[in-house]
Amino acid sequence: MTVTLALIRDTFREAFARKIFWGVFALSTAMILFFLFLLKIDIVEGALATVSLFGRSSNRTTDLDRLVRGVYGAIATFLYTFGMFLAVFASSGLIPSVLEPGRIEVLLSKPVSRTHILLGRYAGNVLVVSCNVVYLVLGVWIILGVKTGIWSPAFLISIATTSFIFAVLLSVVVLMGVLFDSAALATMVTVALMLMSPILAQTNTMMRLLSSEWSRQVWRTSTTPYRSLRPRQDDVGCHPEPDLQRVHAIWTSALFGAVVLAGALAIFRRRDF
Repeated sequence: MTVTLALIRDTFREAFARKIFWGVFALSTAMILFFLFLLKIDIVEGALATVSLFGRSSNRTTDLDRLVRGVYGAIATFLYTFGMFLAVFASSGLIPSVLEPGRIEVLLSKPVSRTHILLGRYAGNVLVVSCNVVYLVLGVWIILGVKTGIWSPAFLISIATTSFIFAVLLSVVVLMGVLFDSAALATMVTVALMLMSPILAQTNTMMRLLSSEWSRQVWRTSTTPYRSLRPRQDDVGCHPEPDLQRVHAIWTSALFGAVVLAGALAIFRRRDF
């Protein structure tokens, strides 16, 4: 446990030194300040609200619950898309940096297994991003709760969902980093995977194009991890009870990430430095 904490602490130190943590923290703070100072919500008759933005008020009254739900959906969409791009870009250099000549020799000279080194680095990366996600989601949730009086604990599920998606994507970053020692290539491959997911999500179209039942089943099974990396906007906790499709997507994505990470560990254990 002491060694694991030391490896995680080292990851945090490097994230601070490279200004990665502070950059993501600044973006999260900017969004929180937007909701705190620029977005004004005046409650009318307890159920309706007028919205003021940049000093301009909307004359149209809006159902308060629908307004809050829409804001939660927009934030979740931001986290699942642009936020993931930022997280992958920020974290991609933290894995190959461990393999730099001089540094990896020092780490390998310690009484720590290679598996422990890589998993400690992986866990540190996930925690760096998760801390920023917790900060952003909790900040917006508290601000909207105070301004509207609506406290929706289900929105907090997006913390776990976003962290989980990032953990799956980070396994790809780790594999590419171990294979090629290149942060740029790791970013390119992972972002390409993210861009492919909307295409692979068109299951109904592919079912019509594929002629045989076995090919349809192969498509469903092989693309489920990719499709689950593209959550729907209503997956922000508005429907906290997971249906069978969501549960299937979660465990297949977890399996995909575990297999990719296991492959990275196997390669790392056999590399000659």
